[in-house]
Amino acid sequence: MHRKVAVVALGGNALLRGDQLGTIEEQEDNTTATLENLIFLLRDNYELVITHGNGPQVGNILMRNDAGEHMYGIAQMPLDICVADSQGGIGYMIERMLRNVLNRHGIQKNVVCLVTQVMVDKDDPAFSDPQKRVGKIYPKEDADKLAAAKGWIFREEVKADGGFRRVVPSPVPVGIMNEEIISGLVRAGNIVIAAGGGGVPVYIDEKNDVRPAEAVIDKDMASSLLATRIGADEFYILTDVPYIYINYKKPDQEIKEFLNYADAKRYLEEGQFARGSMAPKIEACLDFIKNGGRKSVITEAFKLEDKKYGSKITMEYED
Repeated sequence: MHRKVAVVALGGNALLRGDQLGTIEEQEDNTTATLENLIFLLRDNYELVITHGNGPQVGNILMRNDAGEHMYGIAQMPLDICVADSQGGIGYMIERMLRNVLNRHGIQKNVVCLVTQVMVDKDDPAFSDPQKRVGKIYPKEDADKLAAAKGWIFREEVKADGGFRRVVPSPVPVGIMNEEIISGLVRAGNIVIAAGGGGVPVYIDEKNDVRPAEAVIDKDMASSLLATRIGADEFYILTDVPYIYINYKKPDQEIKEFLNYADAKRYLEEGQFARGSMAPKIEACLDFIKNGGRKSVITEAFKLEDKKYGSKITMEYED
């Protein structure tokens, strides 16, 4: 029997709810509840690659960096190390929780987590126009000192009643390190956790050495690229809404449960999807379909098994 390969991107409230402190107990409970929803895919003859976000966690790591430097004189680690730290910690948590979920369901599967480097183009325009906000909010005086000392770039946080926050580039991912290994592992029947937080951004220099890029990569775009590179059949984005909507939160709001490539692209170009939330998810799904994927699904984790829920983008790419 053909076993389909699915890449499942955990995001939204899959690991941490917006009203929570972020304790490990909270994250483990949330992760377990989310992973329970993936069991039906395994029983339905899917092999799984799991990716995940890291926004709150890497933000906390950056703030611990800052506190360690100011309170104890500990040298701050660069952003790529912080992303790798978050990949290891979150990946370990997902792996352990998933092993326990599998055990409860009597499923025998190996689970492996890979700290994943994702390649970017060092000439990506994002490097000259950093927009992604990371870390803590600083008073202007402190932000100016950090900008002078470390070369960081800051933007004012209007929504937070002033203060300045560091911004970094968010380049487009162009390659996945060890993609052949990931593909081989999943097709051998293992569950693979990879490309956490969009991956650790790296580029290849003129000596063909791997160099870190002080940037962050969109998790859904990296997950879509990974799904394409390993030839996955389906791509799932688990978020905090059950459907794709047009005219979202307006009187004429409408659920779009089934979309083909052309319609989804048209709604995106019309500005139906918010740039900071749903639009990157739609773009990631469209990229997967455009590059040969069979189906993309956006839904809430706990409604994944219920076929009545979730928005599906299907149909082979047609320009």
